[in-house]
Amino acid sequence: MDELSEADVQALQILAEKKAGHAVPFINIAAARRLTDLGLASRSHEGWDITPEGGAVLARRAPPPA
Repeated sequence: MDELSEADVQALQILAEKKAGHAVPFINIAAARRLTDLGLASRSHEGWDITPEGGAVLARRAPPPA
């Protein structure tokens, strides 16, 4: 998933924080739609949610532990 823009990655991070139960800012709608098209997010009544695939992409992009 190297084709993700910085806005896409930021949106994914926001969705991961939302899933963890944290209060999050509004998400970039264009990025959320791209993530949905890629299968990394899904649309719900509460907005967008990260998918397991989206979580896996974030995990792969995370820097290794120090």
